[in-house]
Amino acid sequence: MADYLEYTLDKFTFKVATDCLYSPAGVWAREEGERIIVGVSDFLGQRSGDVAFADVVPVGTVVTAGDELAALETIKVDIELPAPVSGAVVAVNEKLEMEAEVINLDPYGEGWLAIIEASDWLVDQAQLLTPQAYFEHMVAEAEEEAKDL
Repeated sequence: MADYLEYTLDKFTFKVATDCLYSPAGVWAREEGERIIVGVSDFLGQRSGDVAFADVVPVGTVVTAGDELAALETIKVDIELPAPVSGAVVAVNEKLEMEAEVINLDPYGEGWLAIIEASDWLVDQAQLLTPQAYFEHMVAEAEEEAKDL
């Protein structure tokens, strides 16, 4: 079970799982053996709105870090999510077909997007943010957005 860094702004509390690495775009990556589970950060999920549809590239697709891995349609925006690592997609969360909202409800658990067999995890890992670095990035973004409200 992951520990979380938490930040509260107004009525919103955002969690950053400490057992993941993050892209600046808000996509997390969690190492599990040779495979990397990826999903959407709590902050990105809350800020984008309730996910209505999630379209993840099919199993067998080879992605390079930064390539489109998934597209989300929410009540507020449509988002293209970049792959945080390079490799082959070996699994896609089937739950997303009928229950895309699980991304918002359990972003670090049942709401994962895909599992990637990483082709060079050590290189990709060095390009991702630590939980603390992503937390600081998230706080700065949240506070900047709050100024515009």
